[in-house]
Amino acid sequence: MGIHGAKPQKQAQVLMLGLDGSGKSTLLYKLKYNESVKTVPTVGFNVETLETDRRSPGLTVWDVGGQKKMRPNWKYLYPDTAGLVFVVDSWDERRLDEARNELHRVLRNKSLTVIPLVILANKQDLPHALSPQTLCLKLDLQRVCDGRAWFIQPCSATTGMGLEEGFRRMLYLMKTPLRQTKEDLKVKMKSKGFSFTTAKKILLCGS
Repeated sequence: MGIHGAKPQKQAQVLMLGLDGSGKSTLLYKLKYNESVKTVPTVGFNVETLETDRRSPGLTVWDVGGQKKMRPNWKYLYPDTAGLVFVVDSWDERRLDEARNELHRVLRNKSLTVIPLVILANKQDLPHALSPQTLCLKLDLQRVCDGRAWFIQPCSATTGMGLEEGFRRMLYLMKTPLRQTKEDLKVKMKSKGFSFTTAKKILLCGS
């Protein structure tokens, strides 16, 4: 992400979860170093610090392994989490039910009740990848995220498309009350000429 002036004095912990193979480590290294790194499944976790502008906290991103044997350990990082990023492989529809079940299980934890959520719809560069709107429905985001600040961001860990936007959205959600995020989005949609019906659909899908 862009570096503006001095390094932020405060750091906010962002937990990045998702199934193994969803592309978490690849997108984190692309974002941090602008390099396409061939990774192996993460056993344990990777930690990287992303610098932001001086008015925002820096982000300490914990990329935690997504294999089944690792998932029971996710909960040990919940208490200190200020924001949750969940990475979904938009191309692998076969594991979408598994991803939905894990996401819903994570969001039910009491430690994460009011934590903002950004879904990174990864691998949008691949043919036949599911759109964010389709993922919104298949992951049942409208229901499970009721009362939570959230957003779904299309991205590609390979090309870097959408990665900065996703983490900038996380910063915005962390700093802005839920009611204000909805009002800001309504104003933005109206300024771009969207109808009320269209804007409502966009609001329901968090994008």
